[in-house]
Amino acid sequence: MRYRLVFIAGLAVGYVLGTKAGRERYDQLVTAARRVAENPAVRNTAETAAQQGRRFAGRACHTVSEKVGDRMPEPVARRMRSLSGRGAGAGGDWGTGNV
Repeated sequence: MRYRLVFIAGLAVGYVLGTKAGRERYDQLVTAARRVAENPAVRNTAETAAQQGRRFAGRACHTVSEKVGDRMPEPVARRMRSLSGRGAGAGGDWGTGNV
């Protein structure tokens, strides 16, 4: 019961502080977040991370299929083959792609 009261008190304090900040402050935060997201350095870093993730996922897929081999159920094996057949620049399930 005590934890519920603390949680409810925290919600109340957050609500009061949030409403005091108002819509103007919210709009400022949204604008700042958009500026960061549109920054070329941030976008390049995100794309580099996505490419590395695709590369590591491809290696993991290959390693798993080598280790597990024929013991995989057929639907899983089929999906692994379809994913391993994609190129690194294919996008799709493994990253940001061109949006």
